[in-house]
Amino acid sequence: MKTTAIIVAAGSGSRFQSETPKQFLDLAGKPIVVHTIERFASAPSVDSIVVVLSSENVTRLGPGGFSKPLKVVTGGASRAESVLNGLNAIDADTQIVAVHDGARPFVSTYEIERTIEKAKSIGAACLVGPVTDTIKTVSGEEISGTLDRNKLRRALTPQVFKTEVLRRAFDLGELSEAVTDECYLVEKLGHPIAFVEGSSRNIKITHNEDLLLAEAIEREMRNEK
Repeated sequence: MKTTAIIVAAGSGSRFQSETPKQFLDLAGKPIVVHTIERFASAPSVDSIVVVLSSENVTRLGPGGFSKPLKVVTGGASRAESVLNGLNAIDADTQIVAVHDGARPFVSTYEIERTIEKAKSIGAACLVGPVTDTIKTVSGEEISGTLDRNKLRRALTPQVFKTEVLRRAFDLGELSEAVTDECYLVEKLGHPIAFVEGSSRNIKITHNEDLLLAEAIEREMRNEK
């Protein structure tokens, strides 16, 4: 099945408090988003890549220099709109779509391949991580309960879907800021979503301290080679 990765990197990075969008900050000599693209370019199951950038940054990344065909498209006003713009840019014969955060540069080829494999058989699959803290519910100014963390997972990316499933999910027409991932839309279809356990290294670089952690992870991974 032809598979396209949509790498979403259209955010402004306002929480990072930097003039440079976080996806273009340097990590070991390369922009963060380039590390991310290279991960998917090295995945055997991925045939092509679409990168979604803001209108201000769409010219900062050329299509050359990668081992897989790459398109760059402009994002929208929300994450959902940006993913939809990426979805509309894929080749017509794409059967599997893997959506990934541009600010997650440490996803492994193994994680990508396993999530794609699950989606091929079930139609939708999400890479997840464990919840290690105790999670409380609150009501007003009081704690009202404790959730069973064994039944909880953090949604990571990639989130992978058969193309027709993701298109049907977007046909629901919900493109607001409340849609923080694609599984949210597919859940509304009532379509089953498999999960694949992911690595704690697959962090999303959101705040300044995350970049310090990313630099430590990158050094550790380089030393393992």
